Amino acid sequence: QVQLVESGGGLVQAGGSLKLSCAASGLISTIKSMAWYRQAPGKQRELVGAASSGGSVNYADAVKGRFTISRDNVKNTILLQMTSLKSEDTAVYYCNAEIRPSYISAATTFVNYWGRGTQVTVSA
Repeated sequence: QVQLVESGGGLVQAGGSLKLSCAASGLISTIKSMAWYRQAPGKQRELVGAASSGGSVNYADAVKGRFTISRDNVKNTILLQMTSLKSEDTAVYYCNAEIRPSYISAATTFVNYWGRGTQVTVSA
């Protein structure tokens, strides 16, 4: 079994900061990419940003300059530091990872995993 568990969501005023954490655990052989997505009420889930195993990070235009993603390949964690938060950042934030579980021998086979999500609410 592989699990992604997010933490750190909550209520914050506009202009404030919040940090989300996600830890992958279980029978993990390799993690390829780790990413954060979000889904606002009535909207589709969208990519916030992603970090490759090699360390490259990319961000959605809406969060560039305000959000920072960091990844720890030893601890199998990904962090999302959010600053200058706006009301439009209100959403459920989901952790995502492409993982090769240890029970899969093929080196190029990865499974897409999702966390359960954590609510971030930014008040005006």
